[in-house]
Amino acid sequence: MKTIGSLVLVFWLAFTSIALADPTGSYAVEGTNPGNGRGYTGTVDVRRTGETYQVVWNVGGVEYIGTALGAAQVKDGFTMGRASKRDSVLAVSYISQNSFGLAFYVRQPDGSWNGIWTFGGSKQIGTENWFPR
Repeated sequence: MKTIGSLVLVFWLAFTSIALADPTGSYAVEGTNPGNGRGYTGTVDVRRTGETYQVVWNVGGVEYIGTALGAAQVKDGFTMGRASKRDSVLAVSYISQNSFGLAFYVRQPDGSWNGIWTFGGSKQIGTENWFPR
């Protein structure tokens, strides 16, 4: 009986981790800027747009628009391709006004996303965390 219970738990955990991996949704954002480490807060919305994702941040009243590619963890590695509910990693390029940059996020077991980012020409990185709203 203990073995059956363990198998059920393993299948349930595997199913819920896949079901929860979907990056689409609305998030509260907390981050730090490259170089000066100043903190900021805002929101971000992620939606699937065909084979990619659209990522739209609002931080301090400024909108940043990005396009993301996803990857999903499969066994001991990752698979890349069309946007999928299984994606647990996002690589995002973004633009706002006269600025552009790159960000990279990894889904955490609690459903949040932890990331790093930089802007064009920078030699430093900032951090950013997304929390489901």
